[in-house]
Amino acid sequence: MSNINPDPFTTRPEIEGTFGVVTSTHWIATAVGMATLEKGGNAFDAGVATAFTLQVVEPHLNGPGGDVPIIVHDVKRGKSEVICGQGPAPAKATIAHYRSEGLEMVPGTGLLAACVPGTFESWMLLLRDYGTMKLRDVLEPAIAYARDGYPLVERASATIKTVEQLFRKYWTTSADVYLPGGEVPKPGTIFTNKKLAETYARILSEAESAGGDRVAQIERARQAWSKGFVAEAIDKFCRTQEVMDVSGSPHRGVLSADDMARWQPTIEAPLTYDYGRYTVQKAGVWSQGPVMLQQLALLKGFELDGLDPAGPDFIHLQIEAAKLAYADRETFYGDPKFTEIPIETLLSDAYNNERRKLISKDKASLDFRPGSVEGFGGVVKLRHAEGHREAVGAMGAGEPTVGRFGEVRGDTVHFDIIDKAGNMISATPSGGWLQSSPVIPEIGFCLGSRAQMFWLEENHPASLAPGKRPRTTLSPTMALRDGEPYLSWGSPGGDQQDQWITQFFLRHVHAKLNLQEAIDAPAWHSEHFPISFWPRTSRPGVLVLENRVSKSTIDELKRRGHVVEIGPDWSEGRLTAASKVGARRRAAANPRGMQGYAAGR
Repeated sequence: MSNINPDPFTTRPEIEGTFGVVTSTHWIATAVGMATLEKGGNAFDAGVATAFTLQVVEPHLNGPGGDVPIIVHDVKRGKSEVICGQGPAPAKATIAHYRSEGLEMVPGTGLLAACVPGTFESWMLLLRDYGTMKLRDVLEPAIAYARDGYPLVERASATIKTVEQLFRKYWTTSADVYLPGGEVPKPGTIFTNKKLAETYARILSEAESAGGDRVAQIERARQAWSKGFVAEAIDKFCRTQEVMDVSGSPHRGVLSADDMARWQPTIEAPLTYDYGRYTVQKAGVWSQGPVMLQQLALLKGFELDGLDPAGPDFIHLQIEAAKLAYADRETFYGDPKFTEIPIETLLSDAYNNERRKLISKDKASLDFRPGSVEGFGGVVKLRHAEGHREAVGAMGAGEPTVGRFGEVRGDTVHFDIIDKAGNMISATPSGGWLQSSPVIPEIGFCLGSRAQMFWLEENHPASLAPGKRPRTTLSPTMALRDGEPYLSWGSPGGDQQDQWITQFFLRHVHAKLNLQEAIDAPAWHSEHFPISFWPRTSRPGVLVLENRVSKSTIDELKRRGHVVEIGPDWSEGRLTAASKVGARRRAAANPRGMQGYAAGR
């Protein structure tokens, strides 16, 4: 319990048990993950089952055509690893090609925004090398929900309504799936995607034709996806369809079956940062994950113990550190296979001791201030947003994330699982959401739009190039405590992910809030730096606070120069978290949005 507030408000209990815990952004997926543990699966089996279910029940937030970074801690291996499920740009995705189409930036929707889908191959790698179950065990629940239906959540219905006219006029294959009977489905409607169910059922059938061996089945499933009927359908759609996108003009895609056949997910060590007794683990500089580590490196120089976790000093310091870390993200991050990224310098004490001097305890910065590392980085062209920035417009622009005033328009999805043996997984699947591009009719899902994160300027670490990974916002997290695996957590939310992820951790560590208290506490985000999605705008100095933050804190933040906007009481973030200490397993989930749930026993 916090000694700042002796009775912190929580919406629900922190789940606790000794058998295992599952927490995700949708209650059905959490239930499927828990059922998988109950059937004898480990955390990784449960993770695959949860992930496939999330594709079905949150189609406005993720899909089979998307991407995923995964952090696992495998007890047998005795270490944490990152599985990079971020597919790269297609072979024909060159700056010259996009410029020849009259584009100054990669559109936020449509076929030109598609990278190689990364989710399916990543879940197969996880199941094959870390799991214990057969494909049928983890895929059947998703097939059943897609075929027989599930209650559609309010945000999915609202998202479909937002792009209804786009579907009717241009993306008629999406209208066939998401406007059943020609109407926007109402919240609570039992909703199906029978073609997606058929796709996964066919993959399962082809997998089982390999015989009874578990690994042989998984390998045959991978063939069906990357070298079989799925890749063929994607290839044909990109070659033959001119698709309207947010640029206002239709374009053909450049993704091919050959791109899919050549790509496989990779495994790497996490990037880490030691913060007191904790070692925080994130994906590499092809993600935005290291901005959390840099925030910690900057905040290490301030005394946060004893501060009110919803008070002006706490909020101000975290936001000012975030502004500096995100400026460095924009300037330096990219695919390290293509460009050397000075991440050791960016996380070093010497570098952050200097950067920390830019943080005034009494004044908000309104400037974009990236650091300087000789020989590295690129120039960032700033585009300032005017007025209300919509996350999802009539043309389906950008990532479905949190818009101005914290209004949740959709997001991404996230889950955390810890089993009895102590295996842990944290994953943030995203992309391929229903408003990203048209449904490919033969397979029942659409492609992702992660390529919009590339710049169409040369000589920047995040410039578009064939085979290159876009610098994704997706950002799962783990932490060791006193050298032992302890905490797994994350949140949907585009650029806001590593703001809310950091806030949660600081509240837990410095204010001694338990997992549920740290999620339920008032939250906030900055829109100071360029967003990662079309149209790549920034809103200097803007700080969006939940209305639950006290008036005195709001007034003080305004006095310090923050451009404060007030969102609804429960509007910031969709965090989930799970922890283990000895035999104890704990979990918590976000009440915002009325979807996330934790389970365990």
